[in-house]
Amino acid sequence: MTFRRIAMIVTAAATRGGFLVRALAVTGSLCVCLMSPGLALAEKRMAVIPTQTIYPGEIIDAGRLEEVEVTNPALTGDYATSTEQVLGKVTGRTLLAGRVILVSGLRDPYAVERGKAVRIVFTNGHLTITAGGAPLQNAAVGDLIRVRNTDSGIIVSGTVMEDGTIHVVAK
Repeated sequence: MTFRRIAMIVTAAATRGGFLVRALAVTGSLCVCLMSPGLALAEKRMAVIPTQTIYPGEIIDAGRLEEVEVTNPALTGDYATSTEQVLGKVTGRTLLAGRVILVSGLRDPYAVERGKAVRIVFTNGHLTITAGGAPLQNAAVGDLIRVRNTDSGIIVSGTVMEDGTIHVVAK
C-alpha cells in the first residue's frame, strides 16, 4: 500500500513538474528507506524443538534438538528459546517432534534418588559428623529433603549438595 502511494506521488511529480509534489515524493521515499532497515533489524524469535519424540524421565541431549525461527505471531508462553535452556534437563512429559518445548515441563536431574545410599554430613565449627543415610524422596541439587539415618533410624532434614551428600543443619 505504501509503495503504491509513493509510486502515485512520484508519477504526479513527473507529470505536473510541481515543486510541492516533488518534495512530497522525496519525503515519502525517504520515510520508506528509513523504516526498512528497522524492519530488517527486528530480532527473530527462535524456539527449540525436538527432532524426535522424547519421553518423560529422559535427559535431553543436543543431538535430539533443533532451533527454528518462530513464524506464528500468536505463539507465547515460556517455551525454550535456546538449546542451553534445555540441555541436560529431564522432561516431565512427552515432547513431540516439531513442537516447542515448554520450560515449565523440565527439571534438573536428580542428584539423589529415594532409597539409594547417601552420606549425611553435619558440620558445626571444626566438628564434622558423617553417617550413612537413605533419602525418603528424589531431589535435585539445592533441594531440602528428609533422609533416614541408617544407623539410628532417626529422620533428619538436609540440603542436597553437588557431590550427592546431604548437609544437615542443627535445630
